[in-house]
Amino acid sequence: MTHQSSSPASVGTTVVADGLTVGEVAEESGVAPSAVRFYEKYGVVTARRTSGNQRRFDDSAACRIQVAKVAKRVGLSVREISDLFASLPEEPQPEDWGVVTEQLVATAEQRVAELKEQLAALDSDTRLCVIGYESSS
Repeated sequence: MTHQSSSPASVGTTVVADGLTVGEVAEESGVAPSAVRFYEKYGVVTARRTSGNQRRFDDSAACRIQVAKVAKRVGLSVREISDLFASLPEEPQPEDWGVVTEQLVATAEQRVAELKEQLAALDSDTRLCVIGYESSS
């Protein structure tokens, strides 16, 4: 049995009574179906299996993948992203996602600071490699 979902995150998405398919999660989150399976492998999303052994995801799967995509751009590995989600309660509330957002902002700010330090080192007169360099003195 299927019906049209009216939740804001999945307006117009056909939801199978026992969950979203890999393809539906992929479409809703803007990734390839193989990426959904990849994120499942690392625990970012979890699926139940139907009697026909098909994966079914809950409504939060697409949201988790969208957050994972942002976290990846911030510089987190998929294992770090999985750990981040493991700290969430089973049914995260908006304030829980707020904590995740704060953690991602802090990580992004730290990464920006590290990149600025690296850029400053590159802009300095310090040579990265001195092999074969002859001093002009």
